[in-house]
Amino acid sequence: MKVLPPLPISLLPGLHRPRVNPFILPEPPWRKQKRSLFSSITGFRVLLGDMGAGKTSLVLRFVKGQFHEYQESTIGAAFFTQVLSLNEATVKFDVWDTAGQERYHSLAPMYYRGAAAAVVVYDITSMDSFQKAKKWVQELQRQGNPKLIMFLVANKADLEEKRRVDNEMGEQYAKENGLSFMETSAKTAQNVNELFYEIAKRVVKASPSRPNGMKLQRQESRRTLFCCSA
Repeated sequence: MKVLPPLPISLLPGLHRPRVNPFILPEPPWRKQKRSLFSSITGFRVLLGDMGAGKTSLVLRFVKGQFHEYQESTIGAAFFTQVLSLNEATVKFDVWDTAGQERYHSLAPMYYRGAAAAVVVYDITSMDSFQKAKKWVQELQRQGNPKLIMFLVANKADLEEKRRVDNEMGEQYAKENGLSFMETSAKTAQNVNELFYEIAKRVVKASPSRPNGMKLQRQESRRTLFCCSA
């Protein structure tokens, strides 16, 4: 009995040869792996603090490598994203920059309640800014995520000659309240990348997957969520 060769797919009844776009390359397996890990360790971070403490300047320095001497105050909240590469995984770093004005205080809980980490920022040249940072810490301790990772950040370290809050005061308060502490300068970029890398490491460590070898890839965006007037 003579065995005939199988018919081409295009000639089988009910089947058609799939169309292949010659300009689209097949997706490599490592990219699919990245995509799955990407979603598994995406987390939200929130920046809190008094108006003028330098929250927006810090995140702009981290995300875009920029500093503006006269940065406009955030209205409502602004949303930034940054991408961190962890060996073969990609982590999306989402940051909510909240407004420091008192009239927007009531909006803050909708951002920090779902956050994996919070950064409370104060200005080293203002004791009032430090006292308001303490109030933010107390509010987070009462109403935030019980597993929230918190950092206390003393910003504007480049203004040493105008310092009103000693480094030891910030360190001591952070130690007493179980916070991580760091002094930064958005203007000179002192400790800015180190701050966000440390936050990311802590968040990844607390997540199911724990890749190592973090490096920065620039892929940023910013959206202002609220535009309100007094």
